[in-house]
Amino acid sequence: MRRRGRIFVTISLGRHLAPPARSHQCRRLSTQQLSIRQGPSEPALYRGTIPQHFASVVSQHGDRPAVIARRPSAPETQLTYHELDAVSNRLASSLSSLGVRQGDRVAISLGNTAEFAALTYALFKLGAVLVPLNPSFNALQVTSALAHLGARVLIIGAVTDLAYKPGRGRSNQPLLEGVVGDLEAARIQAEAVPSLERVIVVDNRDSHPDVVFGLDRYPSLMPYATLLEGSDRPITPSAPLNPSDTINIQFTSGTTSMPKAAMLTHTSILNNGSFIAHRMGLDPTDRIVVPPPLFHCFGSVLGYMASATTGSAILFPSPAFDPAATLRMCVDHDATGLYGVSTMLVAVLEALHAGNVVDRAPPNLRKGIVAGSSVPEALMAKIYKHLGLEDVVICYGMTETSPVSCMTKPSDPPSKRASSIGTAMPHTTLKIVAPGDRSTTVPVNTRGELATSGYLVMKGYFGDDARTAAERPVEADGTVWMYSGDEAEMDENGYVRITGRIKDLIIRGGENIHPLEIENCLFQLPGVSEASVVGVPDDRLGESVAAFIIPEPGWRAGDAGDADGRVISKEDVRQWVRDKLSGHLVPKHVFWVAEYPKTASGKIQKFKLRDMASSMLSSSLS
Repeated sequence: MRRRGRIFVTISLGRHLAPPARSHQCRRLSTQQLSIRQGPSEPALYRGTIPQHFASVVSQHGDRPAVIARRPSAPETQLTYHELDAVSNRLASSLSSLGVRQGDRVAISLGNTAEFAALTYALFKLGAVLVPLNPSFNALQVTSALAHLGARVLIIGAVTDLAYKPGRGRSNQPLLEGVVGDLEAARIQAEAVPSLERVIVVDNRDSHPDVVFGLDRYPSLMPYATLLEGSDRPITPSAPLNPSDTINIQFTSGTTSMPKAAMLTHTSILNNGSFIAHRMGLDPTDRIVVPPPLFHCFGSVLGYMASATTGSAILFPSPAFDPAATLRMCVDHDATGLYGVSTMLVAVLEALHAGNVVDRAPPNLRKGIVAGSSVPEALMAKIYKHLGLEDVVICYGMTETSPVSCMTKPSDPPSKRASSIGTAMPHTTLKIVAPGDRSTTVPVNTRGELATSGYLVMKGYFGDDARTAAERPVEADGTVWMYSGDEAEMDENGYVRITGRIKDLIIRGGENIHPLEIENCLFQLPGVSEASVVGVPDDRLGESVAAFIIPEPGWRAGDAGDADGRVISKEDVRQWVRDKLSGHLVPKHVFWVAEYPKTASGKIQKFKLRDMASSMLSSSLS
């Protein structure tokens, strides 16, 4: 899941856009010598709700394609904006008849599919709160998320598709048994989630003939297909919708014990998507291929909301990432844009060079976004050369800011597009404060912590007023600031450069990982006395997970399969994390240590652990 305060470096590629009017340049709020800038006042903020804006898009672009989706061994699904409007009305009508009301939390655990796209607008029309869950979550993680939010409905696929493995998947029957208990009961009775009333299952078993899920045996599970029987007339929500209503809750941590759920509004995600589209030059003729997942703000806001606010088409090549499917979608639909984290784009390039997927490169790719971590210049040169992407720009953001707060423009000098994350987005204020002293804005060209203010800042963390107050404080004049945890500096013209991390997050293949989640898991493994987790450089993923473990007294580190019952192996560590959490959190490197480098106050010096890991890995290769 996405974690607060990490770099969301994206590269958006528009085609020869005209430079914005001079009046739209960043306006300085203070003296030129302080690191604080306000973005342009145009385009104007949209003051309505998402359904209101969507209705205007449907009226203008109703016959244009809105969503094109593929999944293994199944026909392609295409929805025009008129059809997306009608299908989402049917779903909203049926959900309303089931008792879903404004403000109810509805969790969705699906891949990138037409069903997810339609459900998104169905929930927005009802005023219900969309809660996207990572489909790879295990039963414990799903239970924790649902219980934390008091969710009333869970919508989930019968099978979770696996990235890089088209046609292969995980049956969700064991997961639902772990969340709900007795699936053969007449109705849902989830002891760990007393709020849960309905589990609705999308039957995607036809794409996974080898996966077993006896869906028809369980009366407590409702088929998604029954929701399509509702009325396609416009739905009236249970209470009038307000632009400031929470409409989307995104988990930013993924922990099972202390989840952080950012509450986003109509105003924040609608305008953010629209402003991103404006800067990168999306228009109704664009066809944008988006493999990044809809459960992530990259897929849902930068992808879906940006395309839906402009009348352009979003194309989902597969439910979970498949480089060959992505390449085919680009060619088959003559796509004009492509999104992906850097590892996705590398895989697409490899599929292109293999020569057995398509017979030519996509001819008209010009726009797109590469997100999740810094992109090496050499990789960008390959992407440009082989995929034809032009006019590189960069964005920055975090889930709690809906997400993009800073972005370059195609008209910016090449040096700025390569070295900075750009300038403040419209109706957004950026400042850099002294580390440890948020009351002091530092001079320009001075490093500090980056903070954001404006319409885009979340309402808070659901059910966690203390964290909200600490990380999203309100100043005496009523201004709300969101502090990123990232170290940055700003120049005289308002261009921001990320210089490091104040927090100790790990970015693995564009996905943010918080070490505490893995550390908490490892502390529960028999034989582990202490565990500390850091990120170490990785040629392919950017960073990989490394765990430093101190065995308990009486235990020793050894090899898997040792007869001695008080031996802990590296594979024991990896399997424990794999079983208790998700596969992407499994440590690639496990190091045994007797003690940690610590400060005088007893805090572990993680930068020294990273240095130790790099040194030990280098020695093992020499």
